[in-house]
Amino acid sequence: MDLRIALLLEALDRAYDTKSWHGPVLKGALRGVTLREAVFRPAPKRNSIHALIQHAAYWKFIVRRIVTGAYAEKFPRSPCNWPDPKNPVTAQQLKADLKLLDDEHANLRAAVAAFSPKRLNAKTPKGAWTYGEMILGVAAHDLYHAGQVSLLKRMARGKG
Repeated sequence: MDLRIALLLEALDRAYDTKSWHGPVLKGALRGVTLREAVFRPAPKRNSIHALIQHAAYWKFIVRRIVTGAYAEKFPRSPCNWPDPKNPVTAQQLKADLKLLDDEHANLRAAVAAFSPKRLNAKTPKGAWTYGEMILGVAAHDLYHAGQVSLLKRMARGKG
């Protein structure tokens, strides 16, 4: 495997589900989250952990779609990027959305593993970023939200 692809896969995993020196990864931060914690909002127009789960899954989906060129594929939740805060979240929905996040991570990994390293420096169709930057960016996105999830859990537990 090309070293650049291998490093991108490692970055994706170290941000999502592999132990890392820098602190919590997204899946680790989500481990053990209760329904009460998942729907907690620190203020009316602020995100919940549940909203961050769907948002992270959506952006893994978007980057995979860009990498594969499968633009006709649709995200399985509506609204896509952020769930409607008025819709109640059940324990079953939380479990399904955590599975969706895992599935989107696995699908993104597979797409990156199959990606031609010769195209990593090429601009994506919208032209703002390269494919390599998009892939590395979605790993950074996971880390950013892992920190938010950790803070929201502490706040929901009254330790904020």
